Amino acid sequence: MDNNKTEVHVNFGEQFTIQIKRLGINGEGIGYYERKLVFVPGALPTEKVLVEVVEDLKNFIRATLVNVVVKSKDRVDPVDSYANKVGGFELENLAYPAQLAFKRDIIHDSLEKYQPTGYRKFKLLPTIGMDDPTGYRNKATFQIREDRNGNVIAGLYKTRSHEVVDLKTSALQYPLTMKVMRAIVTMIQDLKIPVYNEEKNAGIIKTVVVRAAVATNEVQVTFITQSKKLLKKHQLVERIHTELPEVVSIMQNVNPGKTSLIWGDETVHVDGKETITEILNGLKFDLSARAFLQVNPTMTSVLYKEAFKALDLKGNEKLVDAYSGVGTIGLSVANQVREVRGMDTIKDAVDDANANSVRNGIINTLYEVGEAEKLLPLWIEDGWRPNALIVDPPRTGLADSLIDTILEIVPKKFVYISCNPSTLARDLVKLTQKYNVEYIQSVDLIPQTARCECVVKFKKK
Repeated sequence: MDNNKTEVHVNFGEQFTIQIKRLGINGEGIGYYERKLVFVPGALPTEKVLVEVVEDLKNFIRATLVNVVVKSKDRVDPVDSYANKVGGFELENLAYPAQLAFKRDIIHDSLEKYQPTGYRKFKLLPTIGMDDPTGYRNKATFQIREDRNGNVIAGLYKTRSHEVVDLKTSALQYPLTMKVMRAIVTMIQDLKIPVYNEEKNAGIIKTVVVRAAVATNEVQVTFITQSKKLLKKHQLVERIHTELPEVVSIMQNVNPGKTSLIWGDETVHVDGKETITEILNGLKFDLSARAFLQVNPTMTSVLYKEAFKALDLKGNEKLVDAYSGVGTIGLSVANQVREVRGMDTIKDAVDDANANSVRNGIINTLYEVGEAEKLLPLWIEDGWRPNALIVDPPRTGLADSLIDTILEIVPKKFVYISCNPSTLARDLVKLTQKYNVEYIQSVDLIPQTARCECVVKFKKK
């Protein structure tokens, strides 16, 4: 077949009407223009929409939504006015029950793509959602810039750009995080502290991270700066003390130069405590600035409950908690097993995990710094062989060498918590050599977004 005859080309700014067939993995509407894929953020399945071309690439077209000609029955008004301008709000115009169904469908589509052994028989349970899917984000990481009028703004990047959209409100943030963020912005403006200018690679404050512990209402503020120097630091701290008594920890992270990474390597203690305290499953967790914790404490407890149900612990297990962070998973279940060993590559998180075990009076845990794929074989060499394993990797999924180790030792009990159905399905191709998948339970940890978390229960073949 001569491909040249079928190639479709459109011009920037061209408009046409298409039917939306489904949602893509990032929550955008997908339709076809003369058999060529078209991605339209904000458009929903079954809708007929007028779109405008933004970019024509070899295999697909990117377009913006101009007008909805025929509406989906699941279309609702978004809770935030800028919902389709910035990332992290992409499903706000989709009714919540339809969001939950979509998250289960993403897992199904990923399995269809990678086709691990027996995938058609996997039991995909309905997604567990929130009673109220707003006000849940315990952490705000906002870019700090100046607008054209010289006003300090704080917000997120506009989709596919480096233009910051000023977020004065956010229905998804825990209200305390927004209260603190807006007050901090006013202080930066009043004190005339130079904020980062990306084009000139100049200025001091790049990003402000506000994290609230929902159980204790303690707040930590971290200023991510271009240099170690933080101008007017004492006046800033003084004002925070006076106006924001809930801020108990002030930190600074140094991240010089133009970079796509938010955090730099060096974190400095500025004032107050170095950590804030969150309570999960009845345990107290001290969180340092860079320690990872899920952004939705309510649903984190639900996710862990599902993971522990899948592990089906009997009390005699030696459990490995891989990618352990501050120990929230392993410590929550330490009283149900003989011993827990965990690991993470971030030293601060491991220090927090060991401190958290002491703080909660837990004596059967050990956390070490390193990669799971390197530490696990060392422990086995030393004669410590686990019979239960729980993994909660980043979006990139499991390292190949860790999968090889798992297939070598084949722990009897094995649960995988995934935040990316695509890398999960890829990993299942190998893991199903030695394991059957009993079921996959999706949990909506980040409502109004296309992100999906799930718990996979394995059974040894």
